[in-house]
Amino acid sequence: MLGMPESRSIVGMRLPLAHNATVFAFILRIGLPALSVCLGGTPRLAQAQDFCQSCEVQVGLGGTYHYWGTTGSLVLPVSLTWSDNRYELAAFRFTDQQLLPFPGTHRERLMADPYWGASLSRRWRLFDHGPVQGYFGFGLAGRSESDELSATRWDFAEQLGLRFHLPGSRVIGEVTMRHWSNGGIRLPNHGQDFATVTFRLNSGIFGIGKTDQSTVHPPFKIDRPLETNPLESELLP
Repeated sequence: MLGMPESRSIVGMRLPLAHNATVFAFILRIGLPALSVCLGGTPRLAQAQDFCQSCEVQVGLGGTYHYWGTTGSLVLPVSLTWSDNRYELAAFRFTDQQLLPFPGTHRERLMADPYWGASLSRRWRLFDHGPVQGYFGFGLAGRSESDELSATRWDFAEQLGLRFHLPGSRVIGEVTMRHWSNGGIRLPNHGQDFATVTFRLNSGIFGIGKTDQSTVHPPFKIDRPLETNPLESELLP
C-alpha cells in the first residue's frame, strides 16, 4: 500500500488469516467429534426393526374445553407410541376457533384460531386392572402460533389417560386428557385443554405388540421314529 510501511501491511494481512485459521480449527474441533458420534450412533437395520416391534400408530377424534365448559374445536390426533407405551410422539390439528363464553352473558371471547400442534412425552404406568391400564405423561409441546391460550409456541405437555383392550378382540384404545401451558413464564397463559379418543391403526407398517405375537411350533411328523424305553426293551422277548 502507498504511504504505509511494508511491515504494517504484512501484519494486517496476517490478522484475517490467523482469525480464519482459528475459526476453521474450532469447527474441526467441534464438528469432527460430533460427526463421529452421529456416524457411530446410526442404528443398523436390524436394530431399527427391533425398535419398531413395539411401535403402534393410533388415530381418533377429540375436542377442546376449558375448566368444565367446551370451547368448540374439533381435534384430529395421530400418535405413535413405542417401548411398550413408554413414549409418545403425537400430532394434532385443531380445526375450529376456540371460543370461551363470558359468564352470565351471550358474548364469547376468541381464545385461539385453528392451528397445528405436536408433542413428545414420556409416559409412566399408574396401575393395571384387567384390560385397563392407567398412565401419566409429561413432555414438551410445540404450536404453530401463539394466542390467548399461551403466549409462547413451546409449552409443557401433561396427560392423564386410560388404555384399554376391547373384550374378545385385539382392538386397543386410549382416552386421554391433555393440558399444554408454559407454566406462567409468559402471559397470557390460560392453557390448552383437550381430550382425545384414539384407536390403534394396525397398518402393518410398524411392528406389532406382544399381545399380537404368536409362537409358531414345528409340525409333528408321524414318520419320525419314537424313542424306545430301555425298561420296555428289557421286558420284551
